[in-house]
Amino acid sequence: MANPQFNSKSPTIRRILKEAAEISSSPSPDYTAAPLETDLFEWHFTLRGPPGSAFAGGIYHGRIVLPPTYPLRPPSFRFATPSGRFEANREICLSISGHHEETWQPAWGVRTALVALRSFMETDARGQLGGLDAPDAVRRRLAAESPAWRCPACARSNAEIIAECEERSRRADADAAAAARRDVQVPAELQMGFRDEMEKAKKKKKAAGEEAGAGDGNEKREAADGEDDDDDSESAQLAEGFVQTVPERDVPPPPPAPASAARPAKGVPVPTAAGAAAATGWAASRTAQRTQPADPNEGVPAWVDYAIVSLVVVLIAMLTKILLAG
Repeated sequence: MANPQFNSKSPTIRRILKEAAEISSSPSPDYTAAPLETDLFEWHFTLRGPPGSAFAGGIYHGRIVLPPTYPLRPPSFRFATPSGRFEANREICLSISGHHEETWQPAWGVRTALVALRSFMETDARGQLGGLDAPDAVRRRLAAESPAWRCPACARSNAEIIAECEERSRRADADAAAAARRDVQVPAELQMGFRDEMEKAKKKKKAAGEEAGAGDGNEKREAADGEDDDDDSESAQLAEGFVQTVPERDVPPPPPAPASAARPAKGVPVPTAAGAAAATGWAASRTAQRTQPADPNEGVPAWVDYAIVSLVVVLIAMLTKILLAG
């Protein structure tokens, strides 16, 4: 038989197809429903009786007829399987059915209706249209007979329909669980690689700690060696009568001596600027060593030292001139 053509642009048709796809993709082990292949507005449902009641163990079949303006108007329901609660093949009055349009909400759907039908089975009929108040013994007997009931349109028994529904539900749960495991499971090779990286990181951290300890020892030894070298260098410079207070590259040439000091005296050696600077520097260094452990010239501008040296040279020249004149 060829599939009937439907207007896919109709909001009602789109809503019906969407609900059918949702129930098929998210099955429940307790109920199922689907539209007929020949009529989207007629659905057949199969549901289990509510547990803990006289309907427990029963499986019931029925029909849902959707109005042309669905979901703006509510559907109608009727049970086909005898249950002792609803008359078979008669439209029943419920707050979600066409008998009470004022309580229907368009947001509800077939799945909502199936859940409500199961809960209504445990309520009191109270003269309800299509309702029955059969004794519990009758309801239990009908529940025991209901799994073998067969729908002529579905060509399957209630037990077969609900068993297929349970199988789909198990497969869906297994697929969902497998998908969840795939989302969180780490591949074995990645776990091994991660463990290797962690081991490498630990070894690298340990080696870095050992190198840091060795480096501290080397730095201490180098510092001690440096102090010894400084002491040796200082001793050598003291032996030559000069202790350098600033780096050699920063020492400018000494200022020129006055013309009067340029003439040598007979028998009296004239001290040069270098000799005066050496003497002054040696004396200053010896005084600093006796008074202060740190360099006394630290923080003093270089031009101050040059001025002092020049002043000493001038004084020595004047003293030499006086002696020669005498």
